[in-house]
Amino acid sequence: MKLTFWGAAQQVTGSMHLLEVGHYKILIDCGLDYEKDTYQEENQEFPFAPASINLVILTHAHIDHSGNLPTLVRMGFNGQVLCTPPTADLASILLFDSVELFLRKQGRKPRTKRGNFSGPKPLYLHKHVMDTIDRFVTIAFNQPFKINGDISLTFIPVGHLLGAAAAVLIINDNGEEKKIAFSGDIGRENYPVLVKPEAIPEVDFFVCESTYGGRYHTKDQTLEERLVKEIEEACIKSPGRLIIPAFSIGRTQSLVFALNQIFTKKLLPPVQIFVDSPMAIHATDVYRKHHNLVNQEAKDFYKTMGDEFEFEHLAYVQTMKESKDVSNYYDPCIIISSAGMLEGGRIQDHLYYNIQNYYCTILFIGYCAKGTLGYKLLSGAPIVRIKDREMMVYATIRQTDLLSGHGDHDDLVKTVKQTGKPKQVFLVHGEDKSLQLLMAALQEDGFNVVAPERGEVFEI
Repeated sequence: MKLTFWGAAQQVTGSMHLLEVGHYKILIDCGLDYEKDTYQEENQEFPFAPASINLVILTHAHIDHSGNLPTLVRMGFNGQVLCTPPTADLASILLFDSVELFLRKQGRKPRTKRGNFSGPKPLYLHKHVMDTIDRFVTIAFNQPFKINGDISLTFIPVGHLLGAAAAVLIINDNGEEKKIAFSGDIGRENYPVLVKPEAIPEVDFFVCESTYGGRYHTKDQTLEERLVKEIEEACIKSPGRLIIPAFSIGRTQSLVFALNQIFTKKLLPPVQIFVDSPMAIHATDVYRKHHNLVNQEAKDFYKTMGDEFEFEHLAYVQTMKESKDVSNYYDPCIIISSAGMLEGGRIQDHLYYNIQNYYCTILFIGYCAKGTLGYKLLSGAPIVRIKDREMMVYATIRQTDLLSGHGDHDDLVKTVKQTGKPKQVFLVHGEDKSLQLLMAALQEDGFNVVAPERGEVFEI
């Protein structure tokens, strides 16, 4: 049995791991690698023949795990993609949105009479996304699924995002039973809407994410306390606005539920809230569809108070006209918009009109990769480029990790310990510092740990 690491190796994005059992090839995740300068061109250069892959296992819907599936299909993959039902629904939304982003970068109108476009050629089009969705086969949590006579798969809930799973494989390798698990992205306990991560069973080999290795989430303040403080300072004490960049899928739903609880308890006077993201509207419908998979707190709230994602003074913004109307709304308000790292999406319009507003606070609630506009603002850049214009930063920039969807260092160590004493732990999906700090902690506890390089092969 052979394991090759083709993505998220000593970096965060682009998860893609190849497991070969004899001649049978399984790809675990197929995400977009955003850490390449020309990522659209480079993401279509697979280090293997896509047609040679027999099966894909998708741990969850986020684009750094799912976003290159249509490219794989376009280039010859013709097998099934196994995932949970919510992952299939959410990935469909995200993949169609990726096409729109590609087209916007390319430019919809030809720049020459011959029909040439100014930007990079799209990685894939709507047709390829539809072909990919046709390959989705959904499997419920904790239900063993027989892939073939030698391999079975079980999805274990790990929080992080609705439908997110660790993939546990039991394999008959020439008469020897071997167990290997891929963590996907590990969530947290007590996170709004999402279930806490379940223990991953004991395995022989474990591939574990390390995003928050060496880092710890805030523990001396609750999410409710922090949100109340930020809203009070930005919208109550002064006639300002609070802009919260949030990924449309996952982060927005958890944030809306947290705000619902705050205003239901009357911890603050009413403040108008806008969710400016059509994708968030579609994603929220997916959360309603799979309501049986949300956590008990959300289920109990629904029974007593109704829909977690609807309340007074909350408005979902659909059209561009409505979005522009939000920009012209001058009373204190909260604007939740995507994308979370500020790379594209309607959030850029809100930044354009507010980055030089002294009465505006921008609250980051998630990770921002190096090179993104969000990263530059969090790094204290005094001037940033928004929509081809250099702009001074006068708005207040804040950040909290209380809505981070990733487990921290202690959560990751706990997850690894639950797997028993694997012969080998492989750390992926992390920046170098996080990888090294998590590796050192695990080695101190007696684990055999390695952080594979891209393309590194292991006989297991």
